[in-house]
Amino acid sequence: MSDLVTLGLVQMSMSEDKDENLSKALGMIEEVASKGSQIVCLPELFATRYFPQTEKSKIEPEKIPGPTSRFLSNAARKNCVVIVGGSIFETDGKKRYNTSAVFGEDGKMLGKYRKVHIPQDKAFYEQDYFSSGKSYPTFETSYGRIGALICFDQWYSEPARIERLEGAKVLFYPTAIGTVADIEQSEGNWHEAWEAVQRGHAISNSMIVVAVNRVGKEGEMKFWGGSFVYDQFGKLLAKAGAREEVLAVECDLSLGESVEKGWRFLQNRVPSSYSKITSGAR
Repeated sequence: MSDLVTLGLVQMSMSEDKDENLSKALGMIEEVASKGSQIVCLPELFATRYFPQTEKSKIEPEKIPGPTSRFLSNAARKNCVVIVGGSIFETDGKKRYNTSAVFGEDGKMLGKYRKVHIPQDKAFYEQDYFSSGKSYPTFETSYGRIGALICFDQWYSEPARIERLEGAKVLFYPTAIGTVADIEQSEGNWHEAWEAVQRGHAISNSMIVVAVNRVGKEGEMKFWGGSFVYDQFGKLLAKAGAREEVLAVECDLSLGESVEKGWRFLQNRVPSSYSKITSGAR
Protein backbone atom coordinates (compact mmCIF):
# COMPACT_ATOMS: atom_id res chain seq x y z
CA MET A 1 0.00 0.00 0.00
CA SER A 2 1.43 3.39 -1.01
CA ASP A 3 1.81 6.15 1.57
CA LEU A 4 0.50 8.63 -1.00
CA VAL A 5 -3.22 9.08 -1.51
CA THR A 6 -5.14 11.69 -3.48
CA LEU A 7 -8.24 13.03 -1.79
CA GLY A 8 -11.10 14.53 -3.80
CA LEU A 9 -13.29 17.31 -2.39
CA VAL A 10 -16.62 18.14 -4.04
CA GLN A 11 -17.81 21.61 -2.99
CA MET A 12 -21.25 22.19 -4.49
CA SER A 13 -24.49 24.11 -4.17
CA MET A 14 -27.93 22.49 -4.08
CA SER A 15 -31.29 23.25 -5.68
CA GLU A 16 -34.85 22.18 -4.81
CA ASP A 17 -34.58 19.42 -7.45
CA LYS A 18 -33.06 16.24 -6.01
CA ASP A 19 -32.39 14.71 -9.45
CA GLU A 20 -30.56 17.87 -10.46
CA ASN A 21 -28.42 17.69 -7.31
CA LEU A 22 -27.54 14.06 -7.93
CA SER A 23 -26.67 14.77 -11.56
CA LYS A 24 -24.42 17.65 -10.52
CA ALA A 25 -22.77 15.52 -7.83
CA LEU A 26 -22.05 12.77 -10.35
CA GLY A 27 -20.48 15.23 -12.78
CA MET A 28 -18.26 16.65 -10.06
CA ILE A 29 -17.28 13.18 -8.83
CA GLU A 30 -16.29 12.29 -12.39
CA GLU A 31 -14.30 15.52 -12.68
CA VAL A 32 -12.35 15.07 -9.46
CA ALA A 33 -11.78 11.37 -10.22
CA SER A 34 -10.30 12.36 -13.59
CA LYS A 35 -7.77 14.45 -11.65
CA GLY A 36 -6.50 11.33 -9.90
CA SER A 37 -8.60 11.33 -6.73
CA GLN A 38 -8.87 7.98 -4.98
CA ILE A 39 -11.15 8.94 -2.07
CA VAL A 40 -13.91 11.47 -2.79
CA CYS A 41 -16.06 13.29 -0.24
CA LEU A 42 -19.36 15.16 -0.76
CA PRO A 43 -20.99 17.80 1.50
CA GLU A 44 -23.56 17.13 4.21
CA LEU A 45 -27.12 16.45 2.92
CA PHE A 46 -25.87 16.91 -0.64
CA ALA A 47 -29.04 15.61 -2.33
CA THR A 48 -31.32 18.33 -0.94
CA ARG A 49 -31.45 21.93 0.18
CA TYR A 50 -30.45 22.41 3.83
CA PHE A 51 -33.97 21.84 5.14
CA PRO A 52 -33.19 22.07 8.91
CA GLN A 53 -32.94 25.85 8.64
CA THR A 54 -36.72 25.75 9.19
CA GLU A 55 -38.55 23.91 11.97
CA LYS A 56 -40.99 22.24 9.59
CA SER A 57 -40.06 20.78 6.24
CA LYS A 58 -41.71 18.42 3.77
CA ILE A 59 -38.45 16.62 3.01
CA GLU A 60 -38.95 12.88 3.46
CA PRO A 61 -36.21 10.61 4.83
CA GLU A 62 -35.19 7.44 3.03
CA LYS A 63 -33.86 4.05 3.97
CA ILE A 64 -30.30 2.86 3.45
CA PRO A 65 -30.10 1.01 1.09
CA GLY A 66 -32.28 3.42 -0.85
CA PRO A 67 -32.20 5.74 -3.87
CA THR A 68 -29.38 8.04 -2.72
CA SER A 69 -27.18 5.26 -1.37
CA ARG A 70 -27.65 3.34 -4.63
CA PHE A 71 -26.60 6.46 -6.51
CA LEU A 72 -23.43 6.68 -4.41
CA SER A 73 -22.70 2.98 -4.89
CA ASN A 74 -23.00 3.31 -8.67
CA ALA A 75 -20.86 6.47 -8.71
CA ALA A 76 -18.12 4.77 -6.70
CA ARG A 77 -18.10 1.71 -8.97
CA LYS A 78 -18.30 3.72 -12.20
CA ASN A 79 -15.37 5.96 -11.24
CA CYS A 80 -13.39 3.36 -9.27
CA VAL A 81 -13.12 5.61 -6.22
CA VAL A 82 -13.92 5.36 -2.53
CA ILE A 83 -16.81 7.71 -1.74
CA VAL A 84 -17.63 9.33 1.57
CA GLY A 85 -21.22 10.06 0.66
CA GLY A 86 -21.73 13.40 2.36
CA SER A 87 -24.83 12.54 4.32
CA ILE A 88 -28.34 11.24 3.77
CA PHE A 89 -31.55 11.92 5.70
CA GLU A 90 -32.06 8.33 6.82
CA THR A 91 -35.08 6.61 8.33
CA ASP A 92 -34.69 3.42 10.35
CA GLY A 93 -37.80 2.18 12.13
CA LYS A 94 -39.24 5.08 14.12
CA LYS A 95 -35.98 7.05 14.16
CA ARG A 96 -34.38 9.39 11.64
CA TYR A 97 -30.69 10.12 11.31
CA ASN A 98 -28.17 12.29 9.49
CA THR A 99 -26.06 9.51 8.03
CA SER A 100 -22.83 9.33 6.06
CA ALA A 101 -22.47 6.13 4.02
CA VAL A 102 -19.03 5.08 2.76
CA PHE A 103 -18.50 2.99 -0.38
CA GLY A 104 -15.51 1.14 -1.79
CA GLU A 105 -14.37 1.25 -5.42
CA ASP A 106 -16.49 -1.82 -6.15
CA GLY A 107 -19.62 -0.02 -5.02
CA LYS A 108 -20.05 -2.06 -1.84
CA MET A 109 -20.97 -0.10 1.27
CA LEU A 110 -18.15 -0.25 3.81
CA GLY A 111 -20.38 1.06 6.57
CA LYS A 112 -22.15 4.18 7.76
CA TYR A 113 -21.82 6.83 10.44
CA ARG A 114 -24.81 8.51 12.09
CA LYS A 115 -24.18 12.06 13.28
CA VAL A 116 -23.86 12.12 17.07
CA HIS A 117 -23.76 15.84 17.93
CA ILE A 118 -26.99 17.47 16.78
CA PRO A 119 -27.30 21.28 16.95
CA GLN A 120 -30.50 23.12 17.83
CA ASP A 121 -30.19 26.82 17.14
CA LYS A 122 -31.88 29.40 14.96
CA ALA A 123 -31.50 28.25 11.33
CA PHE A 124 -29.98 24.94 12.53
CA TYR A 125 -33.06 23.11 13.89
CA GLU A 126 -31.54 19.68 13.45
CA GLN A 127 -32.96 18.15 16.62
CA ASP A 128 -36.40 18.51 15.05
CA TYR A 129 -35.29 16.03 12.38
CA PHE A 130 -32.44 13.81 13.59
CA SER A 131 -31.84 11.39 16.41
CA SER A 132 -28.30 11.12 17.70
CA GLY A 133 -26.04 8.29 16.59
CA LYS A 134 -24.28 6.20 19.23
CA SER A 135 -20.79 5.34 17.99
CA TYR A 136 -17.80 6.40 15.88
CA PRO A 137 -17.00 3.68 13.34
CA THR A 138 -14.02 3.79 11.00
CA PHE A 139 -13.77 2.26 7.53
CA GLU A 140 -11.00 0.16 6.01
CA THR A 141 -10.29 1.18 2.42
CA SER A 142 -7.71 0.23 -0.19
CA TYR A 143 -5.74 3.30 0.90
CA GLY A 144 -5.90 2.89 4.66
CA ARG A 145 -8.44 3.34 7.41
CA ILE A 146 -10.54 6.50 7.32
CA GLY A 147 -13.14 8.15 9.52
CA ALA A 148 -16.23 10.20 8.73
CA LEU A 149 -17.89 12.59 11.16
CA ILE A 150 -20.48 15.21 10.21
CA CYS A 151 -20.52 19.02 10.56
CA PHE A 152 -21.35 19.93 14.19
CA ASP A 153 -19.11 17.05 15.32
CA GLN A 154 -16.28 19.34 14.17
CA TRP A 155 -16.48 21.37 17.38
CA TYR A 156 -15.80 18.41 19.67
CA SER A 157 -12.35 17.00 20.32
CA GLU A 158 -13.49 13.61 21.64
CA PRO A 159 -14.86 12.10 18.38
CA ALA A 160 -11.73 13.05 16.45
CA ARG A 161 -9.53 11.42 19.09
CA ILE A 162 -11.66 8.26 19.08
CA GLU A 163 -11.43 8.02 15.30
CA ARG A 164 -7.64 8.28 15.54
CA LEU A 165 -7.45 5.66 18.29
CA GLU A 166 -9.53 3.38 16.06
CA GLY A 167 -6.82 3.66 13.42
CA ALA A 168 -8.15 6.36 11.07
CA LYS A 169 -5.40 8.13 9.15
CA VAL A 170 -7.76 10.55 7.41
CA LEU A 171 -10.83 12.16 8.97
CA PHE A 172 -13.55 13.57 6.71
CA TYR A 173 -16.17 16.09 7.83
CA PRO A 174 -19.05 16.48 5.34
CA THR A 175 -20.40 19.90 6.29
CA ALA A 176 -23.18 22.48 5.91
CA ILE A 177 -22.11 25.69 7.60
CA GLY A 178 -22.26 29.37 6.82
CA THR A 179 -23.68 32.65 8.04
CA VAL A 180 -27.31 33.58 8.68
CA ALA A 181 -28.65 36.92 7.49
CA ASP A 182 -30.09 38.15 10.80
CA ILE A 183 -27.65 36.57 13.26
CA GLU A 184 -24.69 38.69 14.32
CA GLN A 185 -21.33 36.97 14.79
CA SER A 186 -20.99 38.55 18.23
CA GLU A 187 -18.53 35.92 19.52
CA GLY A 188 -16.09 36.57 16.70
CA ASN A 189 -15.53 35.28 13.18
CA TRP A 190 -17.35 31.95 12.79
CA HIS A 191 -15.42 30.92 9.70
CA GLU A 192 -12.03 31.45 11.33
CA ALA A 193 -13.06 29.53 14.47
CA TRP A 194 -14.49 26.67 12.40
CA GLU A 195 -11.26 26.20 10.51
CA ALA A 196 -9.02 26.68 13.56
CA VAL A 197 -10.70 24.01 15.68
CA GLN A 198 -10.32 21.42 12.93
CA ARG A 199 -6.69 22.32 12.37
CA GLY A 200 -6.25 21.54 16.06
CA HIS A 201 -7.80 18.09 15.58
CA ALA A 202 -5.30 17.39 12.80
CA ILE A 203 -2.30 18.37 14.94
CA SER A 204 -3.33 16.79 18.24
CA ASN A 205 -4.19 13.49 16.55
CA SER A 206 -1.43 13.36 13.91
CA MET A 207 -4.06 12.80 11.23
CA ILE A 208 -5.21 14.41 7.99
CA VAL A 209 -8.42 16.42 8.43
CA VAL A 210 -10.70 17.18 5.48
CA ALA A 211 -13.78 19.42 5.60
CA VAL A 212 -16.12 19.49 2.59
CA ASN A 213 -18.68 22.28 2.83
CA ARG A 214 -21.72 23.39 0.86
CA VAL A 215 -21.66 26.69 -0.98
CA GLY A 216 -24.30 29.17 -2.13
CA LYS A 217 -27.32 30.96 -0.69
CA GLU A 218 -30.33 29.01 0.57
CA GLY A 219 -33.05 31.12 2.17
CA GLU A 220 -31.46 33.21 4.91
CA MET A 221 -28.28 31.12 4.94
CA LYS A 222 -25.12 31.73 2.96
CA PHE A 223 -22.84 28.70 2.97
CA TRP A 224 -19.27 29.92 2.78
CA GLY A 225 -17.56 26.97 1.12
CA GLY A 226 -13.92 27.13 2.17
CA SER A 227 -13.47 23.34 2.02
CA PHE A 228 -9.93 22.40 3.05
CA VAL A 229 -7.31 19.76 3.77
CA TYR A 230 -4.88 20.02 6.69
CA ASP A 231 -1.99 17.60 7.06
CA GLN A 232 -0.98 15.80 10.25
CA PHE A 233 0.90 18.78 11.68
CA GLY A 234 -1.54 21.47 10.67
CA LYS A 235 -0.13 22.52 7.31
CA LEU A 236 -2.83 23.75 4.93
CA LEU A 237 -2.55 21.63 1.79
CA ALA A 238 -5.50 23.07 -0.13
CA LYS A 239 -8.47 25.35 0.40
CA ALA A 240 -11.47 26.09 -1.82
CA GLY A 241 -13.01 29.48 -2.34
CA ALA A 242 -16.65 30.55 -2.07
CA ARG A 243 -17.85 29.01 -5.33
CA GLU A 244 -18.52 25.52 -6.61
CA GLU A 245 -15.30 23.64 -7.31
CA VAL A 246 -13.47 20.37 -6.89
CA LEU A 247 -10.06 19.84 -5.32
CA ALA A 248 -7.74 16.88 -5.83
CA VAL A 249 -5.12 16.89 -3.08
CA GLU A 250 -2.21 14.47 -2.77
CA CYS A 251 -1.39 13.58 0.85
CA ASP A 252 1.39 11.59 2.51
CA LEU A 253 -0.05 9.20 5.06
CA SER A 254 3.39 8.42 6.50
CA LEU A 255 3.71 11.91 7.97
CA GLY A 256 1.28 10.92 10.73
CA GLU A 257 3.65 8.21 11.93
CA SER A 258 6.55 10.66 11.92
CA VAL A 259 4.62 13.23 13.94
CA GLU A 260 3.50 10.65 16.48
CA LYS A 261 7.01 9.23 16.78
CA GLY A 262 8.42 12.68 17.47
CA TRP A 263 5.68 14.20 19.63
CA ARG A 264 3.98 11.10 21.10
CA PHE A 265 0.61 12.80 21.46
CA LEU A 266 -1.14 9.42 21.67
CA GLN A 267 1.52 7.52 23.58
CA ASN A 268 1.71 10.14 26.35
CA ARG A 269 -2.00 10.30 27.03
CA VAL A 270 -3.16 9.73 30.62
CA PRO A 271 -6.67 8.22 30.26
CA SER A 272 -7.03 7.67 34.02
CA SER A 273 -7.19 11.45 34.46
CA TYR A 274 -9.98 11.97 31.92
CA SER A 275 -12.95 10.52 33.84
CA LYS A 276 -14.74 13.86 33.99
CA ILE A 277 -15.17 13.79 30.22
CA THR A 278 -17.57 10.85 30.39
CA SER A 279 -19.08 11.52 33.81
CA GLY A 280 -21.61 14.04 32.55
CA ALA A 281 -20.26 16.71 34.92
CA ARG A 282 -19.75 20.26 33.68
